[in-house]
Amino acid sequence: MGRDNWKIIRDRISADISAGQLEPGAQLPTESQLCQTFQAGRHSVRRAVAALAVEGKLRVEQGRGTFVQAAPLISYHIGRRTRFRQNLLEQGISPAGEQLADAVVPAPARVAAALGLAEGSPVHRLLRRGLADGVPISIGLSYHCALRFPDLAAKRMDGASVTDIYRSHGITDYFRKRTIVFARRPDGEEANLLMQHPDQPVMVLQKTDVDSAGQPIAYSEAVWAADRVQFSFDSQDEGEAAPESAASV
Repeated sequence: MGRDNWKIIRDRISADISAGQLEPGAQLPTESQLCQTFQAGRHSVRRAVAALAVEGKLRVEQGRGTFVQAAPLISYHIGRRTRFRQNLLEQGISPAGEQLADAVVPAPARVAAALGLAEGSPVHRLLRRGLADGVPISIGLSYHCALRFPDLAAKRMDGASVTDIYRSHGITDYFRKRTIVFARRPDGEEANLLMQHPDQPVMVLQKTDVDSAGQPIAYSEAVWAADRVQFSFDSQDEGEAAPESAASV
């Protein structure tokens, strides 16, 4: 092997993953074992593993080892009504969500503008993580008026859906008014929560939901693992079921 040792190692491991010889969730041999297998130095092995982690094919867990990434590729449909659970279940993927943090905070300017509130008004700030077959795919940060939905955080913690909470407050239907999408690198916490390499990009979806009267009821910023999901934007929804947003997993 020459000075491009790491590329050869990267390509061989990648080929083994593609061929199914290294299955999703499988643990790679130790660094010393890989050095022996490929007759290469530690620097080459580390560079190859890092490159595959950036590509989303490997996941490095400190203190545990390196694993083949088991993330499914999801086609996520976005329309006037968007449901996280329905999107996944229709593809045979098991959806799940967990609430990581919640607090009532003064509304920042961007949140207040989106919700039609005065800056500094009390809003629920909920941080949730969405999972597909147990693999993290999104982090959703959502905001709701605390005066209009005083029980929202507690009910979400108890497992109630956003749709059911809205219904308890007399909102029988709601729609996605606007979606903004852009890509960036994750910060350290986001990369850790998504279990991905910090150099691997994420997709950010900012959205505002409104009720049937056009009154804003929610603003959210969802960070998605870019290698685990592809988005399609639909001009018309097929069903009439009320939505659950990506940030409302």
